[in-house]
Amino acid sequence: MKPTQLAIATLTLLSPLFLGAGSVFAQTEIESTESIESSEVWIVSDAIELNRAKNYARQAAARFNGGLENYRAEPAMHGPSSEAPFIINEDGSWTFTFLGGRPGSDVFSVETAVTVSPDGEFINIDYNQPL
Repeated sequence: MKPTQLAIATLTLLSPLFLGAGSVFAQTEIESTESIESSEVWIVSDAIELNRAKNYARQAAARFNGGLENYRAEPAMHGPSSEAPFIINEDGSWTFTFLGGRPGSDVFSVETAVTVSPDGEFINIDYNQPL
């Protein structure tokens, strides 16, 4: 058998194994998603919108508190959106409640709550209170 024929024969024999493995992985992925949903763990399906909302909330707080030269939000508002301090409201909007203070300081002096709609059109500073 020529090397080319051997390669084709090998691929022909092994292809069903690889294709079959893909369907096994796909089935496992579906099953694990179902178990997550059944355990009532919320997964952000629109992670891009949540991240944008987090950024809008942080920027609104910075503007309200005198700009970036005077204010910096806590680190959770600069990291992954899934780690940001937020709740999901009944209308689908998100409310972020977070601390902030002088840039470079380890002491936070303000707590701010900002609600952002999923489309980013509505941004409201619910409160901004000194600690």
